[in-house]
Amino acid sequence: HTRWATHGVPSDVNSHPHLSNDGKIAVVHNGTIDNYLDIKSGLEDEGFEFMSESDTEVIPNLISKYYEGDLVKAVSKILDEIQGIYTIAAIHVDNSEQIVTVRKETPLVIGLGNSENYVASDIYAILKYTQQIIYPEDHQIVSVSPSEVNVFDEKLSNIEFEVETVEKYTEVAEKGGFEHFMLKEIFEQPKALQDSQTELFVNSPLDKLDLNWKIGSISVVACGTSYHAGLVGKYVIEQLTAIPVSVHYASEFRYAAPVQGVGGLMSSRPLVVLISQSGETADTLAAARAAKQQGCHTVAICNVPGSRITREVDGVIITKSGQEIGVAATKTFLTQMQALYALAMHLAFQSGSIDHVMLKNWENELRGIPSKITQLLNSAESIKELVPHISKAKSTFFIGRNINYPIALEGALKLKEISYIHAEGYPAGELKHGPLALLTSETPVIAIAVQDHTYSKLISNIEEISARSAPVITVAQKGDQQALRVSDHSFEFPEVDPVLSPFLVSVFVQLLSYYVAHDLGKSIDKPRNLAKSVTVE
Repeated sequence: HTRWATHGVPSDVNSHPHLSNDGKIAVVHNGTIDNYLDIKSGLEDEGFEFMSESDTEVIPNLISKYYEGDLVKAVSKILDEIQGIYTIAAIHVDNSEQIVTVRKETPLVIGLGNSENYVASDIYAILKYTQQIIYPEDHQIVSVSPSEVNVFDEKLSNIEFEVETVEKYTEVAEKGGFEHFMLKEIFEQPKALQDSQTELFVNSPLDKLDLNWKIGSISVVACGTSYHAGLVGKYVIEQLTAIPVSVHYASEFRYAAPVQGVGGLMSSRPLVVLISQSGETADTLAAARAAKQQGCHTVAICNVPGSRITREVDGVIITKSGQEIGVAATKTFLTQMQALYALAMHLAFQSGSIDHVMLKNWENELRGIPSKITQLLNSAESIKELVPHISKAKSTFFIGRNINYPIALEGALKLKEISYIHAEGYPAGELKHGPLALLTSETPVIAIAVQDHTYSKLISNIEEISARSAPVITVAQKGDQQALRVSDHSFEFPEVDPVLSPFLVSVFVQLLSYYVAHDLGKSIDKPRNLAKSVTVE
């Protein structure tokens, strides 16, 4: 069991499992116990001693306090005392073949096998062993042994449980000749998009969403890279449908006054689209529940079938990216964007904004993207030539306009999270409102030049940057001589409709960030202080 440090520094004494004072109960735990200091103080008054700074250590000692030969009963008694969000798994020396587990608002899956059963917080951890999965609800206590699984409610009544058969796990979590999972996953993006296209255009999940085409507005809610996908989706949906779209950070959305019931944002009952790679992102789940409470129709875009968000919303679009191990999102980002393009197309067709011919044209354009990304990947080595111009910098900027402004944000996020170089993304037109003051000959700027209606303005922005002696690296469409002339360094991507350019530019910023981090010798797949799935708020 691996747990990110939430209480106390990462150390041997704070690491899991934690034991009760008598050494008979061991516990592992995800989440946070909010009132652990009060519980700890009370247990200390009763003579219990604590060795660590971790909130988890109160759990085995609290279970020990109530243990009278029945671990399930002892675990049930602590549920009224602990506050917070958690998944707990406990074992007692009296019966070393029994694991008792319980959850509240954090992931837990139970896998069923032949004379063996599994407990995990991530379905990918057990899919290589079984496809038979149980998803316990909050406060359901599960007793797991090699021969049987029993589920109890809070009153310890034995309850029936539903077993779901999930899609067979075919991928192997190996690097396949690549130095890092991130690089492997970047190169898997053409296939991920194709697999996702089969889901979107053949299996047609959008037809099952039961969406009212007279939707007045759409709110997209997400975190991190998924938020940037939502920003791209905003441009496409508004272009095709004229439906106004707002994009929100999940951590802010649920606390906004309109969501709390004051009126405004939620009063029109918008369609709420929630994007989560894992389906377990705590803030996004909380936002989904807040939207549901306000009577909004909710749709999730997610990469993990059966995850909590897919079981709590009204409709689901699965991205079919396959397992993504690198902390920095790559292929899930592109498939999230593609799902939003498909949603825009679906809404536009249903409302009559586009006809069947235009719908098929859009579909064909999307189907052509994987081959263009393959072309870009074939020239990936040339991106390494740009690395020396960035790896020595203390700060960098990414700029873009219109639909590629979100990709400037994404490029900055990628660079900072895996190379630890400070980076900011800006709309190019905002440079004069502050960022220009920071530009020097040692501040590289990565400019995204796409030949749309904002192109001439972007070229002017590049010239402004050059006038401040800041080096400019431009990513532009193949053959764009004007952009190349005003830049110090450049990379060309295959010709594509400007509205689809985010797919190609995204791959460029991923590779650039990867090669810079590699040059600096950073931990690319596991950046410091970051987790793949953020399951606590």
